[in-house]
Amino acid sequence: MSLERTPPYLQVVATLREKIVSGKLSHGDKLPSVRELAAEYEISTATAQKVHRTLKAEGLAEAKQGAATTVSTRRTLHRTAADRLEAALTTGRIYTEGEYAVITAADLSEPPEWVADLLGIEAGAHAVRRERITHGSDDQPVSASTSWFSSDLAETVPALLVRERIIGGTPSAIEAATGRRAVASEEATTAAAASEEQARLLGVAPGDPVSLSRNVYVDAQGDLVEVGEAVAPAGRWRVHRS
Repeated sequence: MSLERTPPYLQVVATLREKIVSGKLSHGDKLPSVRELAAEYEISTATAQKVHRTLKAEGLAEAKQGAATTVSTRRTLHRTAADRLEAALTTGRIYTEGEYAVITAADLSEPPEWVADLLGIEAGAHAVRRERITHGSDDQPVSASTSWFSSDLAETVPALLVRERIIGGTPSAIEAATGRRAVASEEATTAAAASEEQARLLGVAPGDPVSLSRNVYVDAQGDLVEVGEAVAPAGRWRVHRS
């Protein structure tokens, strides 16, 4: 594989970063050595060394004296809704190796006004709600999220109302039951200070910086499949896809 644009080290960094974010490379996996990077991307060893230094500076890699450089994501990585949808579509699993979610609520509830507007339901009406805490491979919380669905899915996809993990993710369960396939996502993110409840869920201190996001999954016709909101500790790497 060769690189056509400069600076080449940034392109190699971007390639490896995408593999880390997508879960193709997991925490503890060995990164290609300097010599392997130089050979694969036809770059100098000095440039390959810069790739390693950059990933270490970003908190995505680490190296102990005398040991290989490995992926390090336990406290530096947060996967977006787009990342998780892509994982569900390409691997059949919404979580990467070592990640898992604890479902804390699965019921019919009145959604926030902005969710009701997106789902096209009247004020006071109920929607399917699933709340979860996602943990990394070190068992530490990496995000707290809530997904909302049209109430008619309560009967067609009963798993949405069960407080158990859906291995392939909610998009896969909905597709299997209805034929509707979520194919794209849109997401908006902002920064905030953690409330007491958010701090409790994430294991951080009240007032610590957090990232708040809202997202939607849509099918091939552009119709909503899922509406979501999440909070995660700030300062973690994320990749936004269009």
